[in-house]
Amino acid sequence: MSSRSKWVQVEFIKGSRTFSNLCWACILVCGATGFLLVGFSSFIGKDLIPNISSKQIAFIPQGLVMCFYGIAGLFMGFYLCCTVFWDVGGGYNYFDKQEGISYVFRWGFPGKNRRIRIQLLLKDIEAVGLKTQEGLFSSRILYLKVRGQRSIPLTRIGENFTLDNLEKKAAELARFLRVSIEGF
Repeated sequence: MSSRSKWVQVEFIKGSRTFSNLCWACILVCGATGFLLVGFSSFIGKDLIPNISSKQIAFIPQGLVMCFYGIAGLFMGFYLCCTVFWDVGGGYNYFDKQEGISYVFRWGFPGKNRRIRIQLLLKDIEAVGLKTQEGLFSSRILYLKVRGQRSIPLTRIGENFTLDNLEKKAAELARFLRVSIEGF
């Protein structure tokens, strides 16, 4: 989603707050809870989940391993829930021709660097770049080439744009900023 006027362009970047991440977090927590309950059931000798018998599972080593996998899965599931709640990676790209500035803002993990904000002067932006890598794990990244600094990515790493869509975005941004496009 983006907003554009004659002087200002804002593009909102979707972070980790997606439906698929929320589904995976729920699946992980539910599965890990099942593993933990079956492992603990084998320890106490009583079935904690109805219709699932743990009598055939000896606590050492199967029950212990199931408890370990349950705890590890709960940690991973809650970690994923936290990244969804904090919307890690979400933010916006802001370009203002009137002021001559640009901001690249992203949300990070809580702490000292929770808000990641990069401020650039528009005159320092040399080009809009497009980096593509085809193959099994293909990736397409739109980035800003800045004078005297590293290239700054503008799209999410996991975002799967079509090449045509990304080319249109790059051309639109380059036209707005009046810079060249590289990487085609």
